[in-house]
Amino acid sequence: MHNQEQQNLKGTSQMPPQQHYGGHDMFDAHEAISGLVGAMDQGMLYEQHIQDPELKTMCQKHRAFCSQLYNTMVDTLKSGQDPSVPTQQYKMDQDNNVQYGMQPASQPTTPIQSVNELSDQHISSFILGSLKANASAFTMASLEMTNPVMRRIMADSVPNLIEMAYEVFLYQNKKNYYQVPQLQQQHMQAFQNGYAPTQGTMPH
Repeated sequence: MHNQEQQNLKGTSQMPPQQHYGGHDMFDAHEAISGLVGAMDQGMLYEQHIQDPELKTMCQKHRAFCSQLYNTMVDTLKSGQDPSVPTQQYKMDQDNNVQYGMQPASQPTTPIQSVNELSDQHISSFILGSLKANASAFTMASLEMTNPVMRRIMADSVPNLIEMAYEVFLYQNKKNYYQVPQLQQQHMQAFQNGYAPTQGTMPH
């Protein structure tokens, strides 16, 4: 019995690479990959309803990038080792100019009553929400992933998901779908001046 316990306590270095996962890893990886698949499937569903060529191109670019990320994750999920295609870097097409201020709505927002009422505003909001959910899921999964390769893939993918979500935000802002109000100057300055540098220094 004692020898068997010692066998069970041996490190993962003597296990096959694909078994270098804890049970928690499997749950988190499944949740993250399933969320990514859901985002791609929804993108395919939305695409037929998109009117603006710019939004359609963005949606297609996101899906192509996420398809490669999906293959990279599945590769490592199966092998437990470095994927054949490493994590890529997403580069958005939007500039960083944000329009500030609020324009009065022509009419209040209400839930749609028919698929025919779906607009680019609706669809871009759905895409943004999906990307935000994926960024959160990947972040949470990467915090406790025992497999170092899958952990790195997830952690390195968070900036890409952020970049895609920010690109959608900028698109929405440019189209007045996502308006950005500002505080009055004195209120803004009260927040900005509410903190001062600390005298502490980093330990050597």
